[in-house]
Amino acid sequence: MSSLHTFLKTKEYSRIKFSFTKTNHLEIKATINNVDGTFILDTGASSSCVGFEAVDKFGLVTQDSAIKAAGAGAIDMETLLSKNNSMQLGVWCKKRVSLVLFDLTHVNHALTAHNADPVDGIIGADILKRAKAIIDYDRKYLYLKK
Repeated sequence: MSSLHTFLKTKEYSRIKFSFTKTNHLEIKATINNVDGTFILDTGASSSCVGFEAVDKFGLVTQDSAIKAAGAGAIDMETLLSKNNSMQLGVWCKKRVSLVLFDLTHVNHALTAHNADPVDGIIGADILKRAKAIIDYDRKYLYLKK
């Protein structure tokens, strides 16, 4: 029997290593607009997000948004939207990626309270679905269709 990696390679998937934080979140490195960042991989997040504090870091152009964010104990948070960004996870790369921007202070506060490092944002189901993602929790790999 072949390994999952061998099988998915024949189906034109690439893989990216992730790690578990001290809070048991999946942490992954990603590049937005050619700038590296650290993100939580969150299958329950409908949209990929970046914190307000990382707008300048990633060179994001923002616009107003009527969307209200909710999650991790917070509701009705104000958001902005940034369109036409490039995103790269390993060799997987897409242009015209939209990102929701909101205050990640509560998320990073919870992480640092448990001795985990803060993150720049969240990779959500929008990207995972677009990339036909498969998560291998045992070996800590995210597979994305090229």
